[in-house]
Amino acid sequence: MSAKRVSTRRTRLALAATGLGAALALGAGTTAAFADEAQSALTGTAGLVAAQARAQTQAAATAAKPAVTWKKPVARYTLSATFAQAGGLWAHKHSGQDFACPIGTPVHAASAGVVVKAGPNGGGDGPAYGNAIVIRHANNTYSQYAHLSRIQVRIGQKVAMGAQIGLSGNTGNSTGPHLHFEIRTTPNYGSAVNPVAFLRKVGITV
Repeated sequence: MSAKRVSTRRTRLALAATGLGAALALGAGTTAAFADEAQSALTGTAGLVAAQARAQTQAAATAAKPAVTWKKPVARYTLSATFAQAGGLWAHKHSGQDFACPIGTPVHAASAGVVVKAGPNGGGDGPAYGNAIVIRHANNTYSQYAHLSRIQVRIGQKVAMGAQIGLSGNTGNSTGPHLHFEIRTTPNYGSAVNPVAFLRKVGITV
């Protein structure tokens, strides 16, 4: 490109940017063509800025949304006996939340953790629990799954949130097929807290 053509193009840019009568300086046809070119460039820039703004807004919303770290222990169920419910079935008040479901319903780890109890006799918590599992989670929270028909994990095994750990059943002190679910502050019987209230705090409604 010759020096004269480069100079002319620069002049066009300056005149279009400042609005100083480009039609008089370069001729109406030349200026109109350049005006279209400049408008196209401006439109493209505006679209790019808008796209970047949308991406930033979406990224901020994603960062603000807390990560999901807990889930329901069974997918399909009917809530039955509740936490702290009184009755002749228990030596004290009911220590967990019961999820009525058919025998053989897949039971899932409510959160990632390590299995610390697994076996008959409540995994060591007593025969009333039947076949049971206890998992240790972050911040020393424990979850228990009882009355299982089948245990599919072993002590010391790491499990991911949602991993299948067993099948629901009717073992131990049970009047019908269901999963007995507890949230504990220690791995042992007697440290249970309201599991429904706990799950609600971590964003899970049952």
